Parts: sequence; structure tokens; C-alpha cells
Amino acid sequence: MDQSKRKLLAAVAGATGAAALGAGVPAFAQQTPIRIGTSIAQTGGLGAGGKASLLAVRIWAEDVNSRGGLLGRRVEIVSYDDQSSPANVPAIYAKLLDIDKVDLLIAPLGTNPNAPLMPIAKQRDLLVMGNFSFDANATIRHDKWFNNAPWGAGARAWAQPFLEVGRRLGGKTVAFVAADGEFQQNLVNGARVLAKAMGLQTVYDQSYPPNTTDFSSVVRALRSARPDIVFISSYPTESVAIVRSVREVGLGSQAKLVGGGMGGMQFGPLMETLGSQLNGFVNFHTFVPEKTMLSPDIRAFLKRYTQRAAEEKVDPLGFYQPPFNYAIGQMLEQAVTSTRSLDHKRLADYIRTNEMKTIVGNFRYDAVGEWADPQLLMIQFRGLVDRSIDQFRQEGRQVILAPGRLRSGDPVPFADARK
Repeated sequence: MDQSKRKLLAAVAGATGAAALGAGVPAFAQQTPIRIGTSIAQTGGLGAGGKASLLAVRIWAEDVNSRGGLLGRRVEIVSYDDQSSPANVPAIYAKLLDIDKVDLLIAPLGTNPNAPLMPIAKQRDLLVMGNFSFDANATIRHDKWFNNAPWGAGARAWAQPFLEVGRRLGGKTVAFVAADGEFQQNLVNGARVLAKAMGLQTVYDQSYPPNTTDFSSVVRALRSARPDIVFISSYPTESVAIVRSVREVGLGSQAKLVGGGMGGMQFGPLMETLGSQLNGFVNFHTFVPEKTMLSPDIRAFLKRYTQRAAEEKVDPLGFYQPPFNYAIGQMLEQAVTSTRSLDHKRLADYIRTNEMKTIVGNFRYDAVGEWADPQLLMIQFRGLVDRSIDQFRQEGRQVILAPGRLRSGDPVPFADARK
């Protein structure tokens, strides 16, 4: 290569700065990127969901950068593994804000890790995009916090459709099992109130320490209490242990409805591991491949996600959290582009007063930063076999029982669905 060509290539490389060179990738000016910071679990009990969620955010960043970035600047995701531990969150966000100097924030994945961030966000008056937490802003009521999850405020979107299914099946008695954690207790407290208002008789109510791995004594106690409906609020490792204990001990022939608030039973690897043990359980979800909710945008995203997930060895399905994490990026993109600003107050005002347009649908926020019109699913696992991930991509394996506008089938009593 002659000297003139070398000089030309050097000039091009200098002009593009950190931007990648190649067809279809814009050359960014030499200016600092817009940095979006997050603490998101890559290990621990929330690690499986965290890896899939982070991949989705990065796919969005790649997409927005291919379109020229935001305000003409490259978008960069800065993330740290909080190891699913709330204790790690304050130090991580202090580093993101004070050392990394990020421009925008995404909250940690899940309610429990999110809780320590809320006082920091309010004290510093920061815009925070919530990430699958439950009622995280109910008490603090920070006016710059917006959750990406479709369940809205309070336990009604979770517990009411679940308990109503139980009543349709003839249920009159209910039991509650919940971890002693913020998410689990917030959820079960609301479920207790709703059950009482619906005239259901509580015959068993038990909390347990987080990360409990042996539920045989709890399930034996449930079997003795003989509830028609069992509402469970748990995190992934606990959910797996409960499902296995139910298989080993059983709940009795009177059991009509079991599940409700079990985290982890939406993750591909855990679902594949449990297989037929999931049959009959009714649980919350955000997206399943039933005809009533498939859309071109979701199909296109999942096609891309599936390919990348295989390469990066993360959740191969990506139904639960990834589309909603991609939506976080879309909401930020919409707000920044519309306001031509990174000012947190202006961005929050825009998100609060405008309809958000995303691949998971169009929606508006209420006063505490939750979806004003919740769209949480209650699904029932049916006809599952062991050691098959592809079965979860088929219709009829995760039947939507609620909400009514998306329903794809009617409930089957738990004991019958287990046969």
C-alpha cells in the first residue's frame, strides 16, 4: 500500500472515532457517546433473566446506532452485574453516576434489587426506567420513574384474574405461600386483601426465608390444609424447588388452581428443566406465542433475538423480559428524539404525558410510573413433556386464561391437568 492510501485510511479512521467502519454503519462525529447505565444481574437467582434482558437492550442500542444514534451521538450501554443482590446496587449506581458519568439510567432487574435505587433516584432527582419491578414506587412516589412491566400498580392485575379463575373452577378456600422479600410480600399482601373481598376462606398462610431450597414440609402442610386455590409468590430458585416438591408430595385431588406469582417459570432454561412437572400450574407471564397476541413487531424481534441468544448462550426463548427491555430503549429513543434533550425533567415530562409506542404495544403511564392499562397474562401449562425447549414455541402449551381480550382457552383444574 502506497503512502497516500495509508494517509487516507488514517484520516477516515480518525474521523469516525469509536464508530465501527462498514456498510450501513454511520460514521459518528468525535464527541462523547450517550451513555446509558444499569446494574443488571448476570449471576445469581435473577441471572438468567438478566442476561437475556441485557442482550435485548444491546440489540436496541445497535439498532439506534445503525440509524445515526441519538442526537447524532453513539449510544453506549454501561452495565455491571449486581449478582442478584440488593446490597450491591447502591455502590454500582454511585459508580455509574459519579465515575462513569452516565447520561441515563435503567433500574436493576426485579423488585428486590430495585428497592435500594429508589431513595438515590429521588434524592438526586433522576429519571429511571424501571425494569420488571413491582410497586417499587408505591411509597416513594418519585415523579421520574417509569416501569417497563405490563402489570400496573398494585396486586390487582396479578391476583384478581388468578383468583377469579379459581372461583370459576369452583374454588372456595385459598392458601398463600410467599418468600419474605419485598416483591413477594407486596404481591401476597394484595392477594390476601382481594381473596377476602371475594369471599374466599384462607386455610393456610406461610412465609419462608428467601432462597429456601426444601419445600417438602410446606407442601405437606398444604396437602393437609386441602386448599382449592394455592397462591404462590416466589423467586426463580424457590419456584423450581416448589414445583419439584409438589411433584414429590402432591397437593391432593381437591387442588383446582396453583401458582399465580412464581418468578422464573417464564425462563426458557428453567421451563425446559422442569418440563412435564409444570403441567397444570397457572402463572403470570408477559408474552407467549398464542395467536391472540403474536404481532409482526414481536415476531421480528424474537427472530433476531433467537439467533443472538444461541450465539451468546442465553435464554433461547426470550418471551418474558427481552421484548420489554427492548421497549425501554424505544421509550428513551422516543423521548430524547422528541425533546431533543437529555434533561431528566424534560424527558420525564414527555414520557408521563405521551403515549409510548413500542414493540410490546402502545401504552400510557399513571401517576406512579406504572402502565395505566395493565396487560399481565395468566397462562396455564398444558401437555408438556420432558427435555424439549421447542414445545414452548408451540401454541396450546401456555394457554392464556386472562385477560379476556387475549384469552386462548379455558382453565383445566390442576389435579386433572396433572394426569
